[in-house]
Amino acid sequence: MNLNKIIAQEFQLDSNIVYLNHAAVSPWPKRTAESVKSFAEENSYSGAKHYLKWLEKEKKLKKQLQRLINAPSTNDIALLKNTSEAISMVASGINWNNGDNIVSSNEEFPSNRIPWLAQAKHGVKFREIDISNPESAEDNLINACDEKTRVLTISSVQYGSGTRINLEKLGKFCNKNKILFCVDAIQSLGILAIDVETINADFVMADAHKWMMGPEGIALFFCRESVREQLELHEFGWHMVEQAGNYDLADWRPARSAKRFECGSPNMLGIYALSASLSLLEEIKIENITRIILSNTQYIIDYINNNIELITPSNESNRAGIVTFKIKKQDNKLIYDKLMKNNVICANRKGGIRFSPHFYTSQQAIKYALEILNSII
Repeated sequence: MNLNKIIAQEFQLDSNIVYLNHAAVSPWPKRTAESVKSFAEENSYSGAKHYLKWLEKEKKLKKQLQRLINAPSTNDIALLKNTSEAISMVASGINWNNGDNIVSSNEEFPSNRIPWLAQAKHGVKFREIDISNPESAEDNLINACDEKTRVLTISSVQYGSGTRINLEKLGKFCNKNKILFCVDAIQSLGILAIDVETINADFVMADAHKWMMGPEGIALFFCRESVREQLELHEFGWHMVEQAGNYDLADWRPARSAKRFECGSPNMLGIYALSASLSLLEEIKIENITRIILSNTQYIIDYINNNIELITPSNESNRAGIVTFKIKKQDNKLIYDKLMKNNVICANRKGGIRFSPHFYTSQQAIKYALEILNSII
C-alpha cells in the first residue's frame, strides 16, 4: 500500500485550507463524492430500475460495519439517521422503574445527555460524574453505580476534552453487574478499533460524518441480540416488520433483527456514500490510521508551551484524534475566529480551541496551522 499515493488520489481539499475539524464534520474522500454522483446520475436516468442492486449495497454496508466493530452478525446492526436517534431508541425503549438511575459523565455531548434526562418523567435520575482526571475517570463512573443503576452510558472519546475512555474496563464491570452498557462511539469509530465483544457493549452508535468520513443523515446502531427485545418500540412502519415487502400482511410483527429499529425507507444515497468511505478505511486499515492520528495529535501536544494550557490528556492511552487547548489570559473565542479567517478550520469547544486532524492530514499542514496560531497570540 502506497499511503501517500492514496492520500493524493482521495483528498482534494482547497490548498488554502488547513482542515483540523474532523471531530465536527469531515470532508469526503474522492471515491465517496464519485459514488454519490454516480448514484444521482443513475436516479436521473433510470429511476429505481436497479433497486435490487441498491439493496445489495445496503447489505454490503452492514457487513462493512459488522467488521468495523466486530459484531456477531449483521442482524445486530441497524442504519438510522444519527446518533441522537439511536440513543433515543435506547433511552425511550427501556421499561424504567421509579428510582432507577443512569450513570454517565459530566462531559457528554447533548446527544448522550438529553435523551436520558428526558426519562425524568419516569422517576429516573441521570448522574453526571466528574471525569476531569483521566486517571480515575473509569473508577469514578464505576463507583457511582449502585443496585438501582440500569444503564452506564459514555462517549468513547469526549468531544470537548478529547479524553479517551477505557471501554473494556467499564464493559466488564457492567456485564458482571447486569447493567446495560451504551457507547456513543462517534468520536472514535473510524480511527480506533472497537470490538463490541471485548468491551461487552449492549449498544453502540455513531454518525458517519465525522471520523468515518461519510455523509450526515446516516448512522450505525449496534444492538446486542440478548437485549434487543428489552427495548419497547416507538417508531413503526413498513420496513421494520419481519416480512417487509409483504404489504398485504395484516398480522405483522417486528423483525427479530435490528431492522426492527428501521421504521421506514432506507437512506440509499447515504448508504452508497458511507460504503465508499468505509472501503477506504478498510484499505488503509484501522491500526495504521490509529498510529498516524496519534502521531499527529502528539505533534500538536509537543508544540504546547507555557502560554498554552492543554485540556486534552497528554498520555497517548487517554486520547485519540482530538487536541483541545486554551491560550492563557486571552480571549479564546477571538483567537478561534481569527484562525477560521485564516482558513485554519477548527472548533471552539470547552472554552478553548479544538484541533482534530485525520490520518491524511500532513504534519506540514499542522505546522502551518500552529505557526498561524503563534502569530495570532
